Amino acid sequence: MVGKIERVPLHEVWKHEAHDFTRWLEGNIDVLNEVLDVTLSSPEREKSAGDFKVDLTAEDSAGNPVVIENQLGKSDHDHLGKLITYVAAYDAKAAVWIVANPRPEHVSAVAWLNESLSASFYLVKVEAIRIGDSDPAPLLTLIVGPSEESREVGEEKKELAVRHILRRKFWTALLEMAKAKTKLHAGISPGTANWVGTGAGMSGLGLNYVVRQHDATVELYVDRGPDAGDESKALFDSLAGHRDAIESAFGGALEWQRLEGKRACRIKVDVTLGGYVDEEKWPVIHEAMVDAMVRFEQALKPFIAKLKK
Repeated sequence: MVGKIERVPLHEVWKHEAHDFTRWLEGNIDVLNEVLDVTLSSPEREKSAGDFKVDLTAEDSAGNPVVIENQLGKSDHDHLGKLITYVAAYDAKAAVWIVANPRPEHVSAVAWLNESLSASFYLVKVEAIRIGDSDPAPLLTLIVGPSEESREVGEEKKELAVRHILRRKFWTALLEMAKAKTKLHAGISPGTANWVGTGAGMSGLGLNYVVRQHDATVELYVDRGPDAGDESKALFDSLAGHRDAIESAFGGALEWQRLEGKRACRIKVDVTLGGYVDEEKWPVIHEAMVDAMVRFEQALKPFIAKLKK
């Protein structure tokens, strides 16, 4: 004979969250350990964190502090805020939020926290069940917790943030240097993308600086729009017809990319002295990029003017 599981209202098992459930969990921390990938010990109730009191604190197997917040109802922003506050106050390495009814937005929030912060966050659902006439029993289910994937995503986000900071600094310094030699990009603000650009005197033509980790590019990008691919190719071909004169005026060879099968085209010159991660080389890189842009724009200018006629 197989019994049928019956859900029991939590208030019938633990009438009061702090006085009953938290006290029970303090004495039965092994039940929580069964659903986590950490082993908790030495639980203590209601330790102070500023003006707040943490429901439970504990230690992991390495002796690191862990905070536990209990909520025998629907998850809400107030308890999530408290949980994060407790993590900061105790410099906790893990936080466990036990709720009766986790809202989808809080499931997503805890998943995001595991990607973004140095602590591990667990969202655990608590239920009470019985089979037949048995005494009620707790049922804890891990809804979301840290994983190798979430840690990898978190590291990728940190790397992305560092990349954005470096590129903004790179463009800030380059544009400041460029002002002394040309007004071409004087109205451009530094951003976090891998390029900054300005118009080349005709719609769909842009004079761009491009930077990668260890090299950079100065380019004319030709893109008249999604419905004008043939027009973009025609403009490129017109300029390519003066290749020798343009390269002579520039003072060196350029790379001419018609980009077959794509709507845009590109004329460019690479600067191979370094990129945005080579911060100690920035002054030399910037000088080379600005010098190339000045010569590049002057070489192309008369031929772009003829395209507009």
